[in-house]
Amino acid sequence: MANMGRYCKAYYAQQLSAFPGWEPNLQQLRPAMEDGDDAEAQTVRTELRDDDILYVQENLAVTDGIFLDQHVVFEAGAPGWEEFCRGTLGFEIPADLSDDTLPSVPPAAQADAPPIAQTT
Repeated sequence: MANMGRYCKAYYAQQLSAFPGWEPNLQQLRPAMEDGDDAEAQTVRTELRDDDILYVQENLAVTDGIFLDQHVVFEAGAPGWEEFCRGTLGFEIPADLSDDTLPSVPPAAQADAPPIAQTT
């Protein structure tokens, strides 16, 4: 089951590609839906367009979709990535979503409770 994080923010691929170490894992791109009669038809994507939307997650990984652990196209940890996200992109988890303001949920109840998340 996909894991929804607390927060992610959408960016155009062109914005992310300004990072000098940007090397997305194109094998992790979500399949594209084809127009037509068959709503289930999907094609493999092998490239990013400048106007494709990607998501920087709370852990600074970049995903092709809103889920924290699916379609991860760029892992956090490259030298300078955090500075790029915070400085150049202005990525910041809003103060009202910081750990100390989130409601406390007992671990046993977490599996049944819907995740607390915000996407922008």
